[in-house]
Amino acid sequence: MKKNFLKICVLAAVVGFSSCTKDLDRMPTNSTTSDIAYGTLAGYKQVLAKVYGSFALAGNNGTSTSDLAGIDPGQADFLRLYWNAQELPTEEAMCVWNDPGIPDFHYMNWTSNNVLLAALYNRALFHVTVANEFLRESTDDKIASRGFSGKDADEIKTYRAEARFLRAFEYWVLMDLFANPPFVTENDPIGKYIPPQTTRAELFKYLESELLAIEPLVVTARNNEYARVDQAAVWALLARLYLNAEVYLGKGNGKYTEAITYSSKVINAGYSLKTDYKGLFLADNNTANPEVILPIVYDGVNMQNNGGTTFIINAAINGDMNPASFGVPGGGWGGNRSTSALPGLFADKTGATDKRAMFYGDKPEIVDVSQFAEGLRVTKYRNVTSTGVTPPAPGGAFSSVDFPLFRLAEQYLIYAEAVKRGGTGGNETTALGYLNALRQRAYGNTSGNISSYTLDFVLEERGRELYWEAFRRTDLIRYDKFTASGYVWPWKGGVKDGRGVESFRNVYPLPATDLTANPSLKQNTGY
Repeated sequence: MKKNFLKICVLAAVVGFSSCTKDLDRMPTNSTTSDIAYGTLAGYKQVLAKVYGSFALAGNNGTSTSDLAGIDPGQADFLRLYWNAQELPTEEAMCVWNDPGIPDFHYMNWTSNNVLLAALYNRALFHVTVANEFLRESTDDKIASRGFSGKDADEIKTYRAEARFLRAFEYWVLMDLFANPPFVTENDPIGKYIPPQTTRAELFKYLESELLAIEPLVVTARNNEYARVDQAAVWALLARLYLNAEVYLGKGNGKYTEAITYSSKVINAGYSLKTDYKGLFLADNNTANPEVILPIVYDGVNMQNNGGTTFIINAAINGDMNPASFGVPGGGWGGNRSTSALPGLFADKTGATDKRAMFYGDKPEIVDVSQFAEGLRVTKYRNVTSTGVTPPAPGGAFSSVDFPLFRLAEQYLIYAEAVKRGGTGGNETTALGYLNALRQRAYGNTSGNISSYTLDFVLEERGRELYWEAFRRTDLIRYDKFTASGYVWPWKGGVKDGRGVESFRNVYPLPATDLTANPSLKQNTGY
């Protein structure tokens, strides 16, 4: 076990909430009464850890259970579901498996019956539900009634602010992918309450006000425990929210000045780029890592599931790649690889080498989509430490690589893009410095430095810097390239050379099952 807060996450999983599906108004049940569970400061922290653990855990008992009904536990964790929805419909990844729902992504022909989209939607709502329950139990009245005062009461209020952030993050996910989800907070009744539908514009305003309210309530930047929310995480999500404001609010409603303001707050908070890019994605990336702002934590011994970075690593390699060299001697599932468009982003006419390009194979073109050997495999994530040690894991397939939800490099790229899109309060000279800092790390010298840049260059640089980190779908939509016929990649839309698809696919459908269960919901246009 490598992370202290993770120990509490594991305990929380053992005594944690039982299964909860799509009902936002449902209270997660617990064999321990609320007054006992929340009777001590340690008890509050343990339940808070379950709110965090809902990112990384599929259920309460490792690989065998799921918080969600109707989905294999191996596919039920947040990151695996989110990664599929963000990467598989883009040029960055294509999967050989024919599991229900997977081929729909790259062919861009999903429907409201896609089981993986429904699971992601339900996973995000489950996380909202868990956060809401913690918030109901951490009001000022509840804290006082249980005898907390002074520093202990203040500590619980900090926990409460962190839970609000985690809920806000999941509402951002729902807004970004599904646009118009149901909405409920801790102030709404529990029972037969039917959650009303919100709109993207309403949810954007809520998230903006909620994050601004949370900002002064959480621990200052870089001063919380590892993998817990601090002010920098709040600023980072605000910067991401503002960068995409025209997607959420409509053309002409950009908030690029605000994106510059909040990315700058992160940049000036004392973070720095990790010297070695590949070290960001190793099993000891929780140590000596000044770049990561907030990760999802994984541990191969005490926090096992077949999602998360276990999925990202194993699905990208096969037996012919020596899985032991990737820290998963019992793994190697042979599923995901890139299309030729991803390695194509790294082509450099000067002959200089961008060390971020981490691929395996000699057949970049995919002719037969069922052949894992076609398309270059991505070797960016490895379950080994920087000294080459493989962490322990029963069965030899589980990963201890933490996944960065926010890191400094993204904030550099947000700043540069927001400046180029006309935001005020920044300048291109500074933006160039940030872009060249990324490129100097990538090349190991100044051979890749640039003297000017375009918006399209930023998109390409985001592809080189952030590939396989679950950004690409959102990025392509912001650039009007996701569904467009003017920007295609192999097998986009189910055609070998790629084709444009209907623009309504910039938003995913609300699951048919939830439309049936909640009559207040109206399906997104086109589905």
